[in-house]
Amino acid sequence: MPHVPDLAERLGERLSRLPLVRPRAPETLPVHIDRRRIYVLPTGFGLFLALMLGAMVLGGLNYNNNPALLLAFVTAAVAHNSLVQAHLSLSGLRMVALHAEPVFAGQPMAVRAAFEATGLRRRPGLELAAGPVQAAFDLMPGERAEVVLALPTARRGWLEPGRLRLSTIRPLGLARAWSWLLPRARLLVYPLPEAGEVPLPAHGGDSASRRTRQHGEQPHHLREYRPGDARKQIAWKPSASSGRLLVREYEASAPREIELAWDALQGLAHEARIRRLARWVVDAERLGHRFRLHLPGTVIGPGRGPEHRHACLRALALMPDA
Repeated sequence: MPHVPDLAERLGERLSRLPLVRPRAPETLPVHIDRRRIYVLPTGFGLFLALMLGAMVLGGLNYNNNPALLLAFVTAAVAHNSLVQAHLSLSGLRMVALHAEPVFAGQPMAVRAAFEATGLRRRPGLELAAGPVQAAFDLMPGERAEVVLALPTARRGWLEPGRLRLSTIRPLGLARAWSWLLPRARLLVYPLPEAGEVPLPAHGGDSASRRTRQHGEQPHHLREYRPGDARKQIAWKPSASSGRLLVREYEASAPREIELAWDALQGLAHEARIRRLARWVVDAERLGHRFRLHLPGTVIGPGRGPEHRHACLRALALMPDA
């Protein structure tokens, strides 16, 4: 169900455009939240209660009704105390980390923000929001909690999370206290691979066709027994006929080494080339091939494995626009 912003949230969004609202520039983590950057506004329920208390005070004064005045003032004191408690729930918090694993463009990115609480105060009902996306969490005294925001991604490259809002309406929901966070962080978004099955380029050179003699599945030839050879490699029948102890040596194909070249895709548009190369990188890694990525001004590889895959996709993600 989509989140519907309340009155305090709508006013806070408008006030955030004022030049005096903190922070005014991206901040290096960790970020400490103190009283100078916490804002408090009444919610719709809080405004209703204020109007009701005003009517009770006017009625008590008009009819000289002391019990009504006492009830109104006690209720106002409780409401005021709830505003102070909401403010104190944010004061002393620290945002210590913000990170996310890279995703392909169009997929939601799970952004993880870590918070720490100082002091002995319990802090329930905290909310972290980035635009319409928000997540709730609690923070115990001295505890470190991690909250996850699923941010949408639209294009490759660096994603800046932008302005985040940490807020609460506890304990009574009469007011919303919030603080703006603007962490200096960049999160990587991979290019979206081309859809469908795209055949990998043909491998070339002897590097892909070399055979390494090792324990594979296909027998290569027979050789003299050497100390340390496994008993299951011994060829008993040929050994009996030749009078020598022979063992089978197996061969296994070396992994394919594939060249993924930017210049080989001159018939495609700029972004289409990037998507085609991203598809090839993903497929080559999935199939266990060694590959080298040729981009304008740089060559990555050859190699294989998660680190090589990340290096290639990162280079494609940060390619300049056409």
